[in-house]
Amino acid sequence: MRIAQIAPLHEAVPPKLYGGTERVVSFLTEELVNLGHEVTLFASGDSVTSAELHPSWPRALRLDPAIRDPIAPHMLMMEHVARRMDDFDVLHFHMDYWPFSFFSRQSKPFVTTLHGRLDLPELQPVFNTFNKVPVVSISDSQRRPLPQANFVRTVLHGLPANLLTPTPGPRDYLAFLGRICPEKGADKAIRIARAAGIKLKIAAKIDKVDAEYFEHQIRPLLGDGVELIGEINDSQKSGFLSGACGLLMPIDWPEPFGLVMIEAMACGTPVIAFNRGSVPEVIEDGLTGLIVEDETSAMAAISRLRDLDPRAIRQRFETRFTARRMAEDYLSIYRQQANRNRPKLRIVAGE
Repeated sequence: MRIAQIAPLHEAVPPKLYGGTERVVSFLTEELVNLGHEVTLFASGDSVTSAELHPSWPRALRLDPAIRDPIAPHMLMMEHVARRMDDFDVLHFHMDYWPFSFFSRQSKPFVTTLHGRLDLPELQPVFNTFNKVPVVSISDSQRRPLPQANFVRTVLHGLPANLLTPTPGPRDYLAFLGRICPEKGADKAIRIARAAGIKLKIAAKIDKVDAEYFEHQIRPLLGDGVELIGEINDSQKSGFLSGACGLLMPIDWPEPFGLVMIEAMACGTPVIAFNRGSVPEVIEDGLTGLIVEDETSAMAAISRLRDLDPRAIRQRFETRFTARRMAEDYLSIYRQQANRNRPKLRIVAGE
């Protein structure tokens, strides 16, 4: 198939450091190319891909200090896609509701994966209006706030099978990976690790919007067995996660997916996660991790981590969360949408 992948411009594809959506777009794009499909990636010019790259802006907006209006480059990219849409069999957007108005008025098959939280009140009138636009959820729990949306399928994320692998060595600390913000619960992770008497290593990004939270809630808790490493890239994650006896994910929000959970699983590392959002769909309690309700139950779960087999965790990753499985799921959606948009044969009575 001839497939267009349209990514946000905030980060490169793949991101240089932190970035969930753009990382998934990269995994999907590369796997579709590996499967023999003709893929064009609309993304920032500093993206790296084996597909054809259509650079819609010279570099990722987060790394461009001259950018004051991030909407303008995205508007330009939408026009680039519109001008080239006849080159493709299907368009796959990763930009929320951006394509709905224009592309729903065209005959070209398209689908949008919704990567973020959907419980925002301002989304209700959008999806009331565009309730026939085909969208994909990244977990079943993500769908709940928008029952009126036209969800055609849930596709769980996947990673390249050999991107992250278990590395030998002791597993002697707890890990926190991702972003430091109130909903991710780094402060809770610190309290849980301290109560268990186990070192905690935090590999995380700090956005400007969360700087005050970090300074007041996290920085005073550092030291005394709690180490802040900062952002890490994919090449560093195998060692970081494989050295951990468990990954702490004490989230306080309706997590749409949580890529960090399957990154840990790829390294054979169990996850202790609060029962929020997608967690029960990703973690198999007692096999790949432990699902808990609060800090107290998380503290009690620490002692059970040794009962979870890293080899079994890795095997479940290979069965459920590879990029190949993700790409095959999306291909079935592309074909379904392409078939729906084909002109119907009309029987004309002969004279």
